[in-house]
Amino acid sequence: MKAILMTAAGGPEVLQLVDIPVPELPSPSHLRVKLRAAGVNPVDTKLRKGGVPALPAVLGCDGAGEVESVGAAVTRFRPGDEVFFFNGGIGVEQGNYAGYTVIHEEYAAAKPLSLSMNEAAALPLVWITAWESLLDRAQLKAGETVLIHAAAGGVGHVAVQLAKHLGARVAVTVSGPDKAAFAKGLGADRVIDYKAEDFVAAALAWTDGQGVDVVLDTAGGETFCRSFAAARVYGRVVTLLQTACEAGDLKTARSRNQSIHYELMLTPMQLGMHQARVNQREMLEAAVALAEAGKLKVTVSRTLPLDQVAEAHRLLEGGHVTGKVVLEI
Repeated sequence: MKAILMTAAGGPEVLQLVDIPVPELPSPSHLRVKLRAAGVNPVDTKLRKGGVPALPAVLGCDGAGEVESVGAAVTRFRPGDEVFFFNGGIGVEQGNYAGYTVIHEEYAAAKPLSLSMNEAAALPLVWITAWESLLDRAQLKAGETVLIHAAAGGVGHVAVQLAKHLGARVAVTVSGPDKAAFAKGLGADRVIDYKAEDFVAAALAWTDGQGVDVVLDTAGGETFCRSFAAARVYGRVVTLLQTACEAGDLKTARSRNQSIHYELMLTPMQLGMHQARVNQREMLEAAVALAEAGKLKVTVSRTLPLDQVAEAHRLLEGGHVTGKVVLEI
């Protein structure tokens, strides 16, 4: 089968289109899936640059396709079923930049009828990240206020929709009028163009000087460090990034008794936590219900063929993508 093989750590040129064997079922509980699309995520570019535990490797954590064959113990699916999932792609198991993959049946979800293969492949990592951030970490509740940074990005654009579904009031940061209009269309109540206005001042004004209940930081760096000033006393700040702040920023968090939460949805796969991975599949099934009810939209801004994966990585690293980039297989 055709696959994109990462042969060394480095630039996009280390991703090479090659022929490799179709994977065998590793257990009676596994499915073999004919992949139709693979989502491309920032973690893919970070792994490509920084390396993975074993090389060569096939990257790509998000996939969607049709079940081609099933192990003898499989009960949830049969050949021909359409599925989507988060699996592999971090250097241990084969990822989804390939023609076929194998996955334990408990980690795959039935693809929503209302989403295309490309849209389904774009969803798992960003949706699970948004869910774990807003529900598991921040415990966001109806009537609370949340500030979501980079709301036009992959995680951001689904987080806005999830927060609105939970009954929260949502402020967002974006750059430029096009992304502002996009975020408004997702349901954001207050759109802050951070290039035109200070997001801390804007968030405080929006909350009558109190600050927001929750901040979801998908940007890191200075954005994370300044977010404490935008959050209320006893507020919660969730970040997806490694962080380092000046003492003054951390003093703000401490003086306001704020809680800081880290979110890395890769942890269950990295540590082989079976039940946690089943829980993540159930999060995907919640997304299916919202999509089928017309309450969740997945924005795929660019689709590229598998052999143009290097260009997909360059687009992500350029930092100007709205929604997601997907490889068609």
